[in-house]
Amino acid sequence: MRERFWERYPLEELSGEEWEALCDGCGQCCLLKIEDEDSGDVAVLNVACELLDISSCRCSDYENRFERVPDCTQLTAARVEDFRWLPHSCAYRRLHEGRKLAGWHPLISGDPSRVHRKGISVASFAVSQKDVPEEALEEHIIAILPIDG
Repeated sequence: MRERFWERYPLEELSGEEWEALCDGCGQCCLLKIEDEDSGDVAVLNVACELLDISSCRCSDYENRFERVPDCTQLTAARVEDFRWLPHSCAYRRLHEGRKLAGWHPLISGDPSRVHRKGISVASFAVSQKDVPEEALEEHIIAILPIDG
């Protein structure tokens, strides 16, 4: 990877390896979301995708995630703006908005577990999709993001 690539190159010019290195491992993008078809608002649940290993906040089958979970969202540089539900702490969102990486980010701190200690990851509150019946999903809403949000 190129030295301090996140400061020197726009998201569109990153290599695949650099793009993947931007992920801070918080797992927030793996929380289920429900979009209100009428308003466009997005409800974020504390329910994580069935493939997320909640303790590490990493996908348990990253290479095959799109085959195993058809609704899995692929975040790309071209689509960052479409994912308004990304947390403000997300490196992809921060860089897209012209902000710097947070000091706790693994590329800055050198410590991949800092995201958990800082309480940014879902490790302390998420439950697995495997443990929540579909009819109970609405009981797990933790935030509503308005369409302009």
